[in-house]
Amino acid sequence: MIERYTLPEMGNLWTETYKLKTWLQVEIAVCEAQAELGYIPSQAVEEIKAKANFDPKRVLEIEAEVRHDVIAFLTNVNEYVGDAGRYIHLGLTSSDVLDTALGLQLVASLDLISQHLEELIQVIRLKAREHRYTVMTGRSHGIHAEPMTFGFKLAGWLAEVLRHQERLKVLRETIAVGKISGAVGTYANIEPRVEAIACEKLGLKPDTASTQVISRDRHADYVQQLALVAASIERFAVEIRNLQRTDVLEVEEFFAKGQKGSSAMPHKRNPIRSERLTGMARLVRSHAGAALENVALWHERDISHSSVERVILPDACILTHFMLVEITGLVKNLLVYPENMARNLNCYGGVVFSQKVLLALIDKGMNREEAYAIVQESAHTAWNKPEGDFHALITQNPRVTQNLSPAEIEACFDPQQHLRHLDQVYQRLGI
Repeated sequence: MIERYTLPEMGNLWTETYKLKTWLQVEIAVCEAQAELGYIPSQAVEEIKAKANFDPKRVLEIEAEVRHDVIAFLTNVNEYVGDAGRYIHLGLTSSDVLDTALGLQLVASLDLISQHLEELIQVIRLKAREHRYTVMTGRSHGIHAEPMTFGFKLAGWLAEVLRHQERLKVLRETIAVGKISGAVGTYANIEPRVEAIACEKLGLKPDTASTQVISRDRHADYVQQLALVAASIERFAVEIRNLQRTDVLEVEEFFAKGQKGSSAMPHKRNPIRSERLTGMARLVRSHAGAALENVALWHERDISHSSVERVILPDACILTHFMLVEITGLVKNLLVYPENMARNLNCYGGVVFSQKVLLALIDKGMNREEAYAIVQESAHTAWNKPEGDFHALITQNPRVTQNLSPAEIEACFDPQQHLRHLDQVYQRLGI
């Protein structure tokens, strides 16, 4: 088994040096497979493994002349290896090396992303547990709807991120493939057994039926899944941004000592990290479109995908990784203001409890249309007025008091009724 490279941070996985290391890793794995099957001398493979090296600057010098990146790389490697280098790349085409090595890069990147996704899961889980019973108003269309808890909101986030975790497990299987099948993928000059042994050494599986390249539906799937993770992160960031608005202020990004929000207005505390995440999500989504465009190559291959992938694959991985680190820190240190949540919940005398009053009147035998009109009139009278008091209007309405006792009216305004089934959701999530 070839030694796996220690997993560095994401940016290092996409350096020129790391890329060339994976190329060499593939070439050596193929040589080892060839030797195991008796096609090349084992002694030559040991010599290759002992001497093989490269100099990224020298590779670029050669490439400037030959205008072919893999040939430049092989030329440089052979400068280190000498005569035994004639056994390197036997029966291969450039895409055997490029696509198999790219699979190693994508797997390593995905492992790092999955690691940080797990950290986000744990942070959201803890925050959801902490605010399980922190009552706030839910909103639809941006308008106050009915009571819920902040923990319940976070539970929804957790469920979404857990789905991503499952998707990424499947994605790892999809992308962890290599191909050592030669020009147009027919194995004309190399045996499938070589591919099987080399891929096993690399921790990959042979592509089921490659052309000269690994079909780009796999890579499009990869970028789309990252775009979906980024979209969820944006959803969380947008929620934080909305809840941090001055007129809401139910949560707030942590504001460090000495931090400043505006060059002009000293009072400002802006949700800059959430806004940054929103912007980055746009970029990752745009890369998904480009990845889809890469699927339709000419015949068994062209290289129209290559220039695109040099931009979108490292960019999508680095952005997604950074976004996960950023949202994890943001949620972990999020400032939560239960007092403001309670204040907003009881805005205009608790209009968010209107449905409970409606249902109580219907339960007493009142016609639904009549009950709706009574409750709506009181709610709209209280709505958006500094002195508006829905609770007072309901308790003073004779058509209500004829049907509901004071205790029954008060029960309608008890937010705990909205939390009766909260535990079931938490149990599903194991919180």
